[in-house]
Amino acid sequence: MAKERKYENFKDFLKKKKIEISVQRYLIDALKYMAFGLFGTLLIGSIINQIGVLTGITFLTETVWPACQAMTGPAIAVAVAYALEAPFLVMFSVTVGGYIGNTLGGPAGALIAALIATECGKMVSGETKIDILLTPFVTVMVGAGIATLIGPPIGSFMTALGQVIMWATEQQPIIMGIVIAVVVGIVLTLPISSAALCIMLNLTGLAAGAATVGCCCQMIGFAVASFKDNGVGGLAAQGLGTSMIQIPNIIKNWKIWIPPTVASAILGPLATTIFQAKNTAVAAGMGTCGLVGQIGTAMAMGQAGDSAMLIAANIGLLQIVLPAVVTYVIYLLCYKVGWIKDGDMALDL
Repeated sequence: MAKERKYENFKDFLKKKKIEISVQRYLIDALKYMAFGLFGTLLIGSIINQIGVLTGITFLTETVWPACQAMTGPAIAVAVAYALEAPFLVMFSVTVGGYIGNTLGGPAGALIAALIATECGKMVSGETKIDILLTPFVTVMVGAGIATLIGPPIGSFMTALGQVIMWATEQQPIIMGIVIAVVVGIVLTLPISSAALCIMLNLTGLAAGAATVGCCCQMIGFAVASFKDNGVGGLAAQGLGTSMIQIPNIIKNWKIWIPPTVASAILGPLATTIFQAKNTAVAAGMGTCGLVGQIGTAMAMGQAGDSAMLIAANIGLLQIVLPAVVTYVIYLLCYKVGWIKDGDMALDL
């Protein structure tokens, strides 16, 4: 039974409800956890589907893959609700808005519907004697209403923006190769989800290839450049995990970000021209995390009819060897002029 509560003012009410209106909460935290929802459904489902296609196992392509696609919206919603510290009743009820949002507006629609529905559900949670009815009712109706209202335009906008980016990459592969590789690579290292960004924009083709290279430069680059400070453990944590763990060190000395970012700018145009790199939307923002970016590259380029040699060159040379070499050379230059010192990239592993 809910207890009567009295609040001094609206600010006090929001604080007690754990509602924090900030960029940190809505952009960084929500996107970070949204990525987990995507990883557990759409991304892994895409890999499972490809395995099914290659092996002819219809259970993977006709049962598991459609289920992963259908559950993407609810998974995003639960992940967002968890990031916003929602009560369990709100967390479970927000799945409806997530499902409708994803159906009508893709991942971005699910994200926005889940954000608003979760905060509204938190406001009424525990405030009445009919909480078991009111909380899920408000959460479901707000989520469904917001998803229906903003889902289609949000989905259309994100799709159109992604198409413009991909068209621009075809027209100006060098310039766009630099821009995409640098921007997506930086987003990967920031506490935001580059994977979610690429999926929401539905980036494919050359644009996705440039995004992948930018991410690889950050992960492989930091792993190699910081090897003196972190050893094999740091190499694996960053090369196969995430370069995001360098954020505390970047705050202390932003210059350590120069080598991998410049490497992204150098290799991005190579991806869009010489290597003709391609990837899928669900893998483009992953870099070398769990080798998902490499699996996606093989899938996308294989379906496009590219040769096995070109695919191998993309994965082995463009995504692993060159990011390591180019970043390390730039790191040595920065080290020589005193911009980066021993211990600047040390991690507490």
